[in-house]
Amino acid sequence: MTAIALHADAAADDALERFAAAGQPEPLREKAVFWLGAARGRRGYDVLHRIVSEDASDRIREKAIFALSISKEPQAVDTMIAVARNDASAHVRGQALFWLAQKAGKKAVGAISDAIDRDPDTEVKKKAVFALQQLPGSEGVPMLIQVARANRNPAVRKQAMFWLGQSNDPRALAFFEEVLKP
Repeated sequence: MTAIALHADAAADDALERFAAAGQPEPLREKAVFWLGAARGRRGYDVLHRIVSEDASDRIREKAIFALSISKEPQAVDTMIAVARNDASAHVRGQALFWLAQKAGKKAVGAISDAIDRDPDTEVKKKAVFALQQLPGSEGVPMLIQVARANRNPAVRKQAMFWLGQSNDPRALAFFEEVLKP
């Protein structure tokens, strides 16, 4: 699979697309999906976009999200945001949020905040809180404080408090001091 993916000819795109297609064994599909994101540029992105939009397998869509996170195509971030907002599977939406935080930084903040505010599934909201913690340079700490302070869902507030405690950020410490003062 690696040799095919690294081959410069367009026939490699066709082969990987066939290996990633529904009906192929799932382990083969997973490897093809990875290499579509890692090595196949625009054509790989196009196939991954179709997979995350149309594939029936939650597992393959999840793998395609990771592949998008390593793709160099600029549209990959927007596709990941769309999956984080719209995928039918709460698990896939959560994975999209995680990989979005790893890839997109500031661009991901809107989608992550939107998931915390609007996603109907508490587990997705908790994964979005974790994604805030994963933003580079402790950029998510102010938002974590806001979630811990004001979110209506107690499980989400608890998750924000947990990740603030793990952050070792002075802003989190100041927040805890404020909350714990009599």
